[in-house]
Amino acid sequence: MKFLLLILTVTLLLAQVTPAMKCWSKLGSCRTKCEENELFYILCRDETMCCVDPKYVPEKKGKSSNASGRLA
Repeated sequence: MKFLLLILTVTLLLAQVTPAMKCWSKLGSCRTKCEENELFYILCRDETMCCVDPKYVPEKKGKSSNASGRLA
């Protein structure tokens, strides 16, 4: 019986998955590579990508100060 309890305990500890870090007001997940249906928007604290569903990414409004779109 003790052996069965030991096996169960070890199995539960190994099966426990560490949750992914959240970003962008808990709407995104920190990953090394974004999935196909996600966009990279900002960097997370650990310098991985914050992958966000496109519907939560804000759209740019108005013109920027660099109207040509080129870097200075």
